[in-house]
Amino acid sequence: MTEVTTYNDGKVLRGEVDVVREFPLVLRVNDREIVTLVASPHDLRFLVAGFLRLQGFVSRADDFLVLSVCNDYGIANVRIKGEVPQELKPVLTSGCGTGITFSLPQAGGKLPAAVREQVPVAAIFELMKQLALCSTKYKSHGGVHSAAVGDAAGRLLLHAEDIGRHNTVDRLAGEALLREMPLSGTTMATSGRVSAEMATKAAQLGVAVIVSRTSPTDMAIRICEEAGITLVGYLRGTRFTAYTHQEYILFP
Repeated sequence: MTEVTTYNDGKVLRGEVDVVREFPLVLRVNDREIVTLVASPHDLRFLVAGFLRLQGFVSRADDFLVLSVCNDYGIANVRIKGEVPQELKPVLTSGCGTGITFSLPQAGGKLPAAVREQVPVAAIFELMKQLALCSTKYKSHGGVHSAAVGDAAGRLLLHAEDIGRHNTVDRLAGEALLREMPLSGTTMATSGRVSAEMATKAAQLGVAVIVSRTSPTDMAIRICEEAGITLVGYLRGTRFTAYTHQEYILFP
């Protein structure tokens, strides 16, 4: 708890509040330090696994020989099959606090038609409703982003919260990997802006629909168009805006 002074309508009040935590985590892979991730301090195994998955270092749960996180010292020690590339060129992204990736965003392959099905409008609103209900850390002290994946009926499958919106996607990717849960054809809901990095990560996971309460960037729109992803933004109340592939939305 942190002591604060609150001013409200001419009144000065003193009290204690919960505040969002930032936790730097040094990531070592095959005895080599590659990056420091700044994140929320919970469920860090999912974050590490998802980060390495979306950087292309691992693709299956059994690619990890060791996956250990020490919260006391802020170090994650990982050993994976294969070698870490000798040349790693970090790219600073538009993520909260400035995210880091080792590859520039690109669409990759087109989403296979076999995993596509129309998503009802009601399911889009339902998943965002479930995301809001699960965002307990935001309700407690604010300052965090949340993301979730659900099925075509709007049923929530996984949920994550973190100070970085890009970290929330890494957490979803890592939990799905360690649980051996496929994400192809799912809908991803996010509380934050959809950037090129977010769109690329969704494409890597085979996500069919991205839904956000706020806006996408122009690069995110291009990536979703090329990848066959339906991109929905500014979902507020009973309204939203579809930017790409609205043919996969089942309107009433």
